[in-house]
Amino acid sequence: MKNEEAVFGAGCFWCIESIFNLIEGVNCAVSGYTGGDTENPTYKEICEGDTNHAEVVKVTFDAEVISYDELLEIFWNIHNPTQLNRQGNDIGTQYRSSIFYRNEEQKLKAEASMEKFNASDLYVDEFTTVIEPLTVFWPAEDYHQGYFLENQTQPYCSAVVGPKIAKFRDKFKQLIK
Repeated sequence: MKNEEAVFGAGCFWCIESIFNLIEGVNCAVSGYTGGDTENPTYKEICEGDTNHAEVVKVTFDAEVISYDELLEIFWNIHNPTQLNRQGNDIGTQYRSSIFYRNEEQKLKAEASMEKFNASDLYVDEFTTVIEPLTVFWPAEDYHQGYFLENQTQPYCSAVVGPKIAKFRDKFKQLIK
């Protein structure tokens, strides 16, 4: 087992946490915050938009089962990386498309992957994804962890998270636990 970590921001963390936790080789995905100025931020502070933090998910994965490159491919496919500071109706810098790299190897792979997918026909518009070094990851409050699994009938979950998960399951069925 070769455990590594990756940190992605792709809009609401409820969506991406749920998706990454479905993947074979992912030990856990944890919702949280990073990329801003406020120490130990709260969800309320993040929503007010004054912290500069993004909603992100820290993915702990076994690199012998699934590679960082494969996680990047999933990342590009589970959100729209061409929308600046938003995903659908979720608007603000906290929802920015972002990759927070842990080392130079991740940085280079993220940049190469973004160039490859930006040049593909996956999206028409240019990517707005930011690639930044990870400083501190702040786990979100406990009630955000596994939120979709506990709240599938909540309106946002049934209208936004559920369809994203269904799309992921259809496209990446070979990677599901």
